[in-house]
Amino acid sequence: MYKVIKMEGRAKRGALTTVHGTVQTPVFMNVGTVAAIKGAVSTEDLEGIKCQVELSNTYHLHVRTGDKLIKQFGGLHKFMSWNKPILTDSGGFQVFSLAGLRKIKEEGVYFNSHIDGRKIFMGPEESMQIQSNLGSTIAMAFDECAPSKADRQYVSNSVERTTRWLERCKTEMNRLNSLEDTVNKNQMLFGINQGAIFPDIRIDHAKRISEMDLDGYAVGGLAVGETHEEMYNILDEVVPYLPKDKPTYLMGVGTPANILEGVERGVDFFDCVYPTRNGRHGHLYTNHGKINLFNAKFELDPRPIEEGCGCPACKRYSRAYIRHLLKAKEMLGMRLCVLHNLYFYNTMMEEIRDALDAGNFAQYKKWKLESMATPED
Repeated sequence: MYKVIKMEGRAKRGALTTVHGTVQTPVFMNVGTVAAIKGAVSTEDLEGIKCQVELSNTYHLHVRTGDKLIKQFGGLHKFMSWNKPILTDSGGFQVFSLAGLRKIKEEGVYFNSHIDGRKIFMGPEESMQIQSNLGSTIAMAFDECAPSKADRQYVSNSVERTTRWLERCKTEMNRLNSLEDTVNKNQMLFGINQGAIFPDIRIDHAKRISEMDLDGYAVGGLAVGETHEEMYNILDEVVPYLPKDKPTYLMGVGTPANILEGVERGVDFFDCVYPTRNGRHGHLYTNHGKINLFNAKFELDPRPIEEGCGCPACKRYSRAYIRHLLKAKEMLGMRLCVLHNLYFYNTMMEEIRDALDAGNFAQYKKWKLESMATPED
């Protein structure tokens, strides 16, 4: 059940109640592709850095370890010892990114595993079955993520197929949730809006999937090659046509600035690999923009990554020491950087929620963007 607590313009402050706890929105989901955050981050760590939702990948867990084994173990929550919400993506994005290895048909997609080359088929029913085996809190519908620059006819045909696939996902999800041995009989289903950068196709698709009364709605197929302006324009156009009484999820986005712009346009859920990927390479987010710890100027810097930050890295270690770890290729360096970046993102979402509660999100957004554009002294 989702409840809008407060609005400021189109920005929503909400709460999604699930079988695994209540998610306060807007929220950033911490990406743990194969049921772990890259950079040696444990489930215990996630609890300490304000993570509300962990996101795992259907395709990757299917091809390595296997969803059936995870079901035997009791589901993904037990497997990774995490009792808060988990969202699993449908595997669609991964399947469609394997452009040279796949073949799309009405029934689904035939493709080769990127690990061992074995032939795999995945359609709406298979995606739902895998996600049901994992027992995630929220399952994503199986869709085609068309390239942002695809021609209009291709995008139109793709969206039609995605709509038909969504109907099949909903039917299969209802069937699975009624079975005796299902790990999570309260599994939620989010549909995905597609349409590349064609506003009219996006709006028509949003209207059609809104009628299906799903648990939530995502905007997919953005941040895949179009400009930030094109992405914001699509959100301006399409979000008003998605149900306001259901959570809205912008998939695979993004930078702190992207998130602030998304919140302003009515988005509740975000996910992105940026904080973990950048952290593993020594690129760190602060309220004065990004810093690169590999820069020589930090080799004797006694300060924490950011003054006043409550993350495990900043509470104890200097920039100089963390830089040394990175240079020495010690895993601890990567781990501390990833923890800092995720803490920064989760704290920013907390600040956004507080600003919406107080009715001053517009001022907060302006301050945050200006602050991040002003390098430290």
